[in-house]
Amino acid sequence: MRTPVIVASVLPADFSELGRDVKRLENAGVDRIQWDVMDGRFVPNLTFGPDVIAANRTHTNLGFEVQLMVDDPDPMLGRWVEAGCQIIIVHAEATRHLHHTLSTIRGLGARAGVALNPATPLEAVTNVLHLTDLLVIMTVEPGFGGQPYLAQMEPKIAAARAEIDRRGVEIELEVDGGITTATIGAAARAGATAFCAGSALFNGPGTMTDRVRALRQAAAAAMQHN
Repeated sequence: MRTPVIVASVLPADFSELGRDVKRLENAGVDRIQWDVMDGRFVPNLTFGPDVIAANRTHTNLGFEVQLMVDDPDPMLGRWVEAGCQIIIVHAEATRHLHHTLSTIRGLGARAGVALNPATPLEAVTNVLHLTDLLVIMTVEPGFGGQPYLAQMEPKIAAARAEIDRRGVEIELEVDGGITTATIGAAARAGATAFCAGSALFNGPGTMTDRVRALRQAAAAAMQHN
C-alpha cells in the first residue's frame, strides 16, 4: 500500500524567518518542502528567487521541490538545481515545449514535475508522462495561499491515477491547494499520494507536529480504505 507524503508549502511562513520555519517544518515531520516561485506574470504575485532557496538549504536535510509558476521557465532551470532543489515542477500552461523542458530537467539530474491548473485537462500531459516523475493536480487556482479546495478536481485526480496505474509507471501524484484534514481524505480516495499543504500546517489547533500527524493520519486512513 502506498504511504502518504506530506509536502509543506512555505508560502504562509514568516519570510523574515524562513530558515527558522523550514526547520520547524522538518522537526514537525513533513516529508519535503515546496517553494512556490511566482513571477507576477503567469500568476499575480511575486515570491522567491533561487538565492533565497539556496540560503535556506543549510537549515534542513529535507528534499526541496520548486513549483515554477512562471512564464517560460526554461532559461533558469539550472539555477533551481544549483539552489538545492531535487524536484523541478513546471506548469503545462506556461511551457512552450513541454517535452523539451521535462527532458532538460532530467538532464540536470533533478526529478521532472508538471502541474495542471484546474481548467487544464489531463490530456495536456498524457504524451509526456514517460518524461514525468511527478504530476501535480492543482486543487486551487495558482498564485495565492489559503484558497478553498476545489472538489471538482477529484475526477481529474482519479483519471490521472487510472492512467498512471494503467501504464505501470513510477509517477508520484500530488495535489496542491486547500489541503486540510477536512479535504485530504477525498483527494487520497481519488488517488493522490502526495499532499501539499500550507495554511493547514502553519495555522490551526495544536502544534505543528500535531497538524502534520493529523493530515498524515487522515490521508492514510483514506488510502487504506481504497
